[in-house]
This record gives sequence, structure tokens and C-alpha cells, in this order.
Amino acid sequence: MKILIELTYYRPHTSGLTIYAERLAKALAKRGHTVTVLTSQFDKSLARDEMMDGVHVVRLPVLLRISKGVVMPSLGRMATRLVKEHDVIHLHLPQIDAAGIALRGRIWKKPTVITYHCDLRMPWGIMSWLANQGVHFMNNLAALFTNRIVTYTRDYADHSPYLRRFKRKLQIISPPVELPEIKQEAVLQFARLHNPLNQHPVIGMAARFASEKGVEVLLNAMERIRGALPNAQVWFAGPYEHIMGEEAYFERLEPAIRAWEQAGAWTFLGSLDPVEMAAFYPNIDMLVIPSLNSTEAFGLVQIEAMLNGAPSIASALPGVRQPVLRHGMGKVVPIGDAQALAEAVIEIANHPSKYHSDPQTIGKIYAPETIAIEYEHLFQEIADEIQQHGKKH
Repeated sequence: MKILIELTYYRPHTSGLTIYAERLAKALAKRGHTVTVLTSQFDKSLARDEMMDGVHVVRLPVLLRISKGVVMPSLGRMATRLVKEHDVIHLHLPQIDAAGIALRGRIWKKPTVITYHCDLRMPWGIMSWLANQGVHFMNNLAALFTNRIVTYTRDYADHSPYLRRFKRKLQIISPPVELPEIKQEAVLQFARLHNPLNQHPVIGMAARFASEKGVEVLLNAMERIRGALPNAQVWFAGPYEHIMGEEAYFERLEPAIRAWEQAGAWTFLGSLDPVEMAAFYPNIDMLVIPSLNSTEAFGLVQIEAMLNGAPSIASALPGVRQPVLRHGMGKVVPIGDAQALAEAVIEIANHPSKYHSDPQTIGKIYAPETIAIEYEHLFQEIADEIQQHGKKH
């Protein structure tokens, strides 16, 4: 198949959505498909046209930005050409441009699939509100034109206002998860660098420093955690300074974080590349996902941690709670409840063997090749439906 994937941001931009798209694109290319990614040239230093791991990446110039969205004047012309040239259209939402491409898929009778990653919540402000309304409107149009909408879990679909409108089009497919292989010496070196005194438990958090991630919930739990576990420390992996729209949030929490840093209980690791993340997970005793709203739909990092034997503590958000509930590796705590989070950390630290499962079994479920095969079957199913419909008319 010739598969066209369209999304606003692609690698090297880092987010759960871009990581998902890259893993799936690479897996489909490895299985012999011709895969093209149509995306934005969000950084002018990026090539407009290049091959990345067998995937053809086409980046379009950005004229201006509206909050996290971009305006690309050449998108319409390029989308028309590429839709005609490809067999299947795969769109990643939320984004504002998908409706026009989904309409092109409908016009030229190309199987069109949306993968819906999460509900959208913009920062406060009139421009953000207007952008939010525009994205919601265009996402609804895209859903009307598309053949299927993929989401990670039935749990999230049942609670998403967007997905509940289109239940007859829904398809549940787990997200692709993988980590690069890494030598034991690299894992030990990571430990020597960041934990020279070998103090435990190490509580990992892997996220952007953003208000919806619930960093303050972990902060508010720290006094209780350190009271019961004097050597406990947090490793925060991910960007944390100068995050667009999150500067005030960081400034508000920074004094408390710096105090814990001084006490040796908090370390910012910064953005880690995939190899560094592969060394991060074996060195933590547990992962926490204290997210606060539906902009988090699953938390791929939970599966990455579980593949390395680290259980997860997740807030009871639809979708986010599913990795723990599915695999029994960790605990689910009420949203925003710092006391419950602290007690869960203490429980897992004191009884780690109760919260383990077989990483190999989990890995097979989320292997990118496994997920790529599920998408192949879905693409073919839609193609057969379109062909049958054409025969009837």
C-alpha cells in the first residue's frame, strides 16, 4: 500500500503523538509499504523533503502560528497531489487541517482513518479560545468525512465528548511502544551519573512540565513520601523550562522544587533521547502519572516503564488508568489526590514484588509491528467496503 500520514508536528518534535506516529510509520515502512508523512516545517532548519528510517517526510513552510497550531498556505495544493497518489490516508487528531484532507479522501474514494489521541484543551485567552473552537469544528468535520476513528482504549472513548458522537466509526487499537536495546553498562553508567549514592526508591516522572501533567500533585505528596521513605527521590525526565504557555506554572512551582533539589530529593534530567530513556527506566523503582485532565489519554511512558519492570501509579483518568488495570503493574489513585499518591508510592516501595508482571508478554501486545498489522487489516477492511459500495452503485 501507499500510505499517506498527515499531522501538524513530526519528529524531531517530541510529544506522545509524534512518537506514536513515528513508530507506526517506521513499522509500516518495514513491512514493505510506501509511507509518506505530510507535516509542518515547524523549524526552518529542518529539511523540506527527506527520508527518515524508510519514511518519506514532506514538510511545508509555516506562515504563522496560532497557539500550538500552524498556518501552511501550500498545504491544500500538496495534500491534493499526495491524496491522489496514495492508497490510504491516515490522519492524527486533534489538529485543524485534517478536515480538508479527509474530504479529499472521500472525494477520491481513498480509505481514510483518523487516530484520535486526546481531547484538546488550549491555554486561557481569547485567541486560544477561538483557536479551540476552530479546531473542534474542523475535527468534527474530519470525523464526518473519515471512514474510521481509532483510539487507544474503550475507556477513553466512552468518556470523550468527541468520540461519543461517532461510536459507529470507532476502532480500538493499542498504541505502539518500543525502546532501543541498550547494554547493561549503559544502564549502570546512568545510575552512577544520577544516583551515585544508590539511594532508593527512585520515583520517575516522564513528561513535559505542563499544568495538565499534575506536577504539583507529586510535589504536594513529597513531604509524606520523604517522611516514610527518607531516601526517596524524584527524577523528572522531560523539558521543564521555557515551555510555551507553561512559564507561569513553572514559576509558581519552582520555589518548592528547588527546595527539594537542595534536599537531594528532586532531579531534573531534561529531555532525554530514546537511548537515554532506555537507561532511565531500569533505574527507577516506579513511574508516576498524576495527570489532571483528558489531554492525557493513555500515557505511553507507563508501558515503557513496565517493559523495564517498573510499576506505574496513574491518576484515575479514563484511558490513563488502563495500563495499570490491564497489566496489574501499579496502582490507580484519585485525580489530584496527593495523599493517595504518597500512600501508593510508599506501598509499592515497601512491597515491590506485588506489582510486577511479565515484560515480554506486555511487549508483544504493544510491539509496533503488531500495531502496524492491526492498521493494515483496518485499511484493507475499509478498501473492501468502498469497493463493495462502488459495485452496488
